[in-house]
Amino acid sequence: MSDNQFLPDRNRSSSYQLSAEEAARIQAQFFAQVYGWMAAGLALTGGVALFAAGSPALLNIIFGTRFVFFGLIIAELVLVGFLSARIFQWSRSQAQAAFIGYALLNGLTLSVIFLAYTASSIASTFFTTALMFGVMSAFGYFTKSDLSGWGKLLSMAVIGLVIAMVVNMFWGNSTLNLLTSFIGVILFTALAAYDTQKLKQLAFLGVTEGEETHDKASILGALTLYLDFVNLFLFLLRFFGRRR
Repeated sequence: MSDNQFLPDRNRSSSYQLSAEEAARIQAQFFAQVYGWMAAGLALTGGVALFAAGSPALLNIIFGTRFVFFGLIIAELVLVGFLSARIFQWSRSQAQAAFIGYALLNGLTLSVIFLAYTASSIASTFFTTALMFGVMSAFGYFTKSDLSGWGKLLSMAVIGLVIAMVVNMFWGNSTLNLLTSFIGVILFTALAAYDTQKLKQLAFLGVTEGEETHDKASILGALTLYLDFVNLFLFLLRFFGRRR
């Protein structure tokens, strides 16, 4: 993949002529912001999950009835759907608040892992996830290969994985559970590279559309990589997590 594919559309505005060095600098600044928001979201999710796991009263509210727990799950899905689809129609503060709200809600629902797994195995799995994600994200950022061809295959794989997991919720087959866990690890490892490369194209929105659009693009990028990281972590936890 050539660097020119990441440059602003010159047909749209002839005033934006960037050298390879300028393009690389803009992308580096954009990803520093993306990873900053992503790290903040992960920290908030982890902190809320740990706090909720240590509060019997809060746990009773979240898991005391299925209505509340599944209500939180639905709220997460709705929020992430709207954030992904409408972020550029919202103000910068609305986009930031939505991302923070999603990270907070996810922390509440993920508090269950502190009840199911030991803290040491959660910590070790998190660092394993960070290493795998970091390597694949770096690969996606620096590779000259075009990963865009992965898009349709990965999308179909995600749909198939979700269907298999829903079916197994009722079937309860241990072999299928192991298979979906393995596929999930491979899938979200690949998505870390694919999404990172895809997001490089958003780096130039600040040049063509202005600072506020640039900031909202960085939040969208952070959400995308945050989801890849969390899903990779959860699938790895199935392998490396030690039950209480």
